[in-house]
Amino acid sequence: MVEEKLKGAVEQRDGYDSIQLNIHPRVFAALGKDLVTNDVVAVIELVKNSYDAFAQNVYVKFGIDETESPYLEILDDGTGMTREVIEKEWCLVGTPFKKNNSTVRKGKKKRQVTGNKGLGRLSAARLGNRLVMFTKTSDSPCREVVVDWTKISEAEKLSDSVVSIRDFPKVSPVEEFASSGTCLRIFDLAEEWDDTRISDLEENLSRLLSPFSRASDFNIFLTRTEGTTKARIEPPRFMAEPKYSINGTVDGAGNVKATYRFCPISGDSTPRTEGVTATWPQIYQFAKGRWRLSHSESKANCGPFSFDIRAWDTDSDGSREISEKYNLARRSIRRAIRAHKGISVYRDDVLVLPKSERGLDWLGLDLRRVSQVGRRLSTSQVVGYVSISALHNPRLEDTSDRERLSLSAEVEEFEELITYVVRILEGFRNEDKAQTDLERPMTDLFENLSADKLVKDATALAKSGAEASAVVPLIREFDKSLNENRETIKRRFAYYSQLATVGSIAQMLVHEIRNRTTIIGRFLRFARTESRLIEKKDGMRYLGRSEEAVDTLERLADRFSPLANRDFRRGSRQSSVEEVMHGCLDILQGDVDAKGIRTFIPESDTLVDVDPAELHTIITNLLTNAVYWLAAAPKDDRELKFELERVEDNDRVTVWLHDSGPGINEDDLEKVFWPGVTHKPEGIGMGLTLASELVGAYGGRMRTMHPGELGGASFAFDIPCAKRRRESPQ
Repeated sequence: MVEEKLKGAVEQRDGYDSIQLNIHPRVFAALGKDLVTNDVVAVIELVKNSYDAFAQNVYVKFGIDETESPYLEILDDGTGMTREVIEKEWCLVGTPFKKNNSTVRKGKKKRQVTGNKGLGRLSAARLGNRLVMFTKTSDSPCREVVVDWTKISEAEKLSDSVVSIRDFPKVSPVEEFASSGTCLRIFDLAEEWDDTRISDLEENLSRLLSPFSRASDFNIFLTRTEGTTKARIEPPRFMAEPKYSINGTVDGAGNVKATYRFCPISGDSTPRTEGVTATWPQIYQFAKGRWRLSHSESKANCGPFSFDIRAWDTDSDGSREISEKYNLARRSIRRAIRAHKGISVYRDDVLVLPKSERGLDWLGLDLRRVSQVGRRLSTSQVVGYVSISALHNPRLEDTSDRERLSLSAEVEEFEELITYVVRILEGFRNEDKAQTDLERPMTDLFENLSADKLVKDATALAKSGAEASAVVPLIREFDKSLNENRETIKRRFAYYSQLATVGSIAQMLVHEIRNRTTIIGRFLRFARTESRLIEKKDGMRYLGRSEEAVDTLERLADRFSPLANRDFRRGSRQSSVEEVMHGCLDILQGDVDAKGIRTFIPESDTLVDVDPAELHTIITNLLTNAVYWLAAAPKDDRELKFELERVEDNDRVTVWLHDSGPGINEDDLEKVFWPGVTHKPEGIGMGLTLASELVGAYGGRMRTMHPGELGGASFAFDIPCAKRRRESPQ
């Protein structure tokens, strides 16, 4: 019997038998469970279908029917469906209808549809075993469609899988229908919807439309049980007024243009606004080591998009200031941020991801934060909105389970660009969290610990015949000053404790370098004696380069070894400034060549009484900073120039480093040397601090010039000239 059926389905073509492909009806239930990750995501997909039907209002309701069985209802006032659409499109799973009709119209208004995979009705199959759908267009009667997913799954063949449909020619059974709409009632629910799960749904529905969207033509209402009022889902007001934010655009080539804003919620801090730009070549150099796929250095291909990323301090003090300003319970604040937390992507103003808690940290913000807790933002502190479009970002596609973006070169670029913007936000936020007195020299802080002024003022009061109580305000003021300075010193020493580890790091570095170079050196000596190992014509060239690399590592170890010695005494060794410049450039030569940077070092030989390792640290920090920012300059205009200037009537020399990069904002000329201040996305803000501290140890000062000589940044520092000639080269 089976063979007879097969014969009927076989055709002969080009000498091959053609057998018709078929699908068992149980695929509906299986796909519903596999492609829709959970019940919350399933409801969201059905609400999105209401949006695609040009509904202005959609009502999600949990009710009890006459048999006291729970049901879920999703009702909208959209365009509804004709019988033809029901038969030819709704009953066809995986239909390309929305893909072929990417916009929907209602009068003069137009919407971009959010779905195009034709899998929406599988969400209903996941939620419950029986679906009753009422739908009505403005010019046709209401129709009822009944689907029993259990019976469909139990059918033997696809042709036995049917849905039931009938017309209501006179009175619509759904009172809420004005002229058109669709109502889904799902019975025999697969899961119990308790308060916790409904609250989870409410939080996820509140994220379906951007919390920063100004559109008011789509509203979502939730009714938890029979008899309760319909509650409109919307974010609280404080989310529109963040403490820290960055918003802007990325153009079609991957160049970022943004504005950072700091709006203190309380206290005496001053609000500020900063313009930010970054070029794709600059971002490319930063990210190229992390990508899995190949990318163009000249431009990104993910397409243009806009972003609005907002952040709050969510510790006890941060929650308290929000609570006091907006008269909200702290529990409500945490719940609101939790509902929207993370970076959400919206395609044509409707949520693409994340759809559930599982995909919330799709950018990996929490994992990044592990290495720098406090300085980096977690998903629980950020509410981000990234706006893409089907037209301009066609390759940014979400997977069928709606939990992530499908891997592609364009998606990698898109994710890197957003992460780069988050890093910029983190850098500015860390600056604004720091107290302004971080710019004060440490000597000033210790001077403020003196009670001399208090004693002087108290003595003056006593001489004038004042009562003892008159001294109390002076003591309170002194106490306040002590507390402020104590907190500042604690913060400063937290940073400087990192500097104290330099000796330990140097010791480890020297040990590891010498261990490795010893092993490599033995192999190179062996290779020279065994000519068969290098018979190919390029063998000697590669061998020579390897030996040069070992020599470089050995010189590096020699240079830093004094710092690893506990008996290290500053000033016991001399340096040639130009020699150190060349050494620093050698280390960075790969990056310099890759970016096409032209360099200039004077041909002189200037000796200074500065330890070579410390001078190397100073210049390397300046060079690393310049090379990084030069990626933002046009490729044909990337230049580094060292300059030496002997200070008249003083036995010191000033060293300049000029670059043709984007330069330093005038407001940041002093702040760049503060601990923790950096505009580098992955920086910790210690490089220029360390360099300026080392210069200060030799009686000098690090400074900047605005504008720079080459149009970018210009840094200078002065150090003591050598009082005697070197006896041997370093």
